[in-house]
Amino acid sequence: MYIAYSALQTASQHNAPIQTESQNKELLLRYQAYQSICQKYHHEITAIQQYLPGWTPAFK
Repeated sequence: MYIAYSALQTASQHNAPIQTESQNKELLLRYQAYQSICQKYHHEITAIQQYLPGWTPAFK
C-alpha cells in the first residue's frame, strides 16, 4: 500500500516544507477512497491480474 500512498503525493507536496491540516485531510480521504474501491472491486482486479500480472488500478 506504500506505492498507492506515495502516488497521492504531488510534486508540489514533495517540495512544500509544511502541509496544512486541510491538505492532510484531503490526502487521507483520497487514500481511504482508493482503498475502499480496491476492496469493492477485488474480484475484478484479481481477474485482470491473471492476464496482466502486477496490474493495479490507476490512482487519479
